[in-house]
Amino acid sequence: MTESRLQQLRTFMAAHQLDAAIITLPKHVYYLTGFFSEPHERFLGLIIPSDGEPTLVVPALDREAAEQASSVKQIATHSDTDNPYEVVKRLLKGRLQRVGLEKSHLTVNRYEALAAALEAETYVDLEAPLQEMRMIKSPDEVARIRKAIDVVEKVLAEGLKKVKAGVTELELVAELEYLMKRMGAEGPSFSTMVLAGENSALPHGHPGDRTIREGELLLFDMGVALDGYVSDITRTFAVGEINERQKEIYQTVLAANLAAIEAVRPGAALASLDKTARDLIAAKGYGEYFTHRLGHGMGMDVHEYPSVHGKNQDALRPGMVFTIEPGIYLPGVGGVRIEDNVLVTETGCEVLTSFPKELTVIG
Repeated sequence: MTESRLQQLRTFMAAHQLDAAIITLPKHVYYLTGFFSEPHERFLGLIIPSDGEPTLVVPALDREAAEQASSVKQIATHSDTDNPYEVVKRLLKGRLQRVGLEKSHLTVNRYEALAAALEAETYVDLEAPLQEMRMIKSPDEVARIRKAIDVVEKVLAEGLKKVKAGVTELELVAELEYLMKRMGAEGPSFSTMVLAGENSALPHGHPGDRTIREGELLLFDMGVALDGYVSDITRTFAVGEINERQKEIYQTVLAANLAAIEAVRPGAALASLDKTARDLIAAKGYGEYFTHRLGHGMGMDVHEYPSVHGKNQDALRPGMVFTIEPGIYLPGVGGVRIEDNVLVTETGCEVLTSFPKELTVIG
């Protein structure tokens, strides 16, 4: 798998007449070699010359791990007293005209250090080919996402048993993140959100010491990282008996979620999915309270391409994995969001998440 990805990148390099490509984002190094490390301030890079074999450059302390995990067998190291950019320069012989870099990842300092060492004429951004490759998931990638979804859904089911009046949002977060690791995840894929009552009306709220109370909405937005890939789901619950308006916004969001899923098919524009959900919510009088895009791609990262919003006319393609997560957020009252992870198939859509979505009373 990593060899075919390297070949795709080489095809881009040839088409754009690149003398070399330098991959420095740790997840992209993993994507292309099978070796993952978070080097912090140290240099990690995959060096791909146009006319030779690639070399993985790692801190000396990572040599053994790299040799065991990497499909790229040429490994170069640097110590803490070395200049790693001189190591890169030695690996790329001759005068360089055009070099590919991940511009969105490199800091200004690292870019300047690389540029000073390489002295290439032009630096070309590699975001487009890497985004294109990552956008279409292989069967292995989908299988890993399924595993991450399975774990987070088990965590949510178990965590709901701890919900009762008087428990705080942060106490539930602590319980959920403990369960994630106990059930085999590396940890949360983003900061776990448990938002009660009026806090659930904050799409990116921060859990605190707010206690759970009867008669309100309780929103969980959570995911896990496992085997290099992630999950990301949201479910909203009723704590005891809720009022008719709360029930109405729940059923409206659920209808929008189901309608958007039904609209997923190869060739459809991403914008059409957002419009389907947004029009339904607006028809119920809550359009101004749906304040974010419908969804986002996911895979190695929680947020990656595609962005599912009303101006993205890119067509859906088999192998895309993304979220569908409409919401209604009433300030001072509460909010509802229902988020699924979906896979575009050759004929339509497969919903990867399976946690029940019908309005459920807990606590």
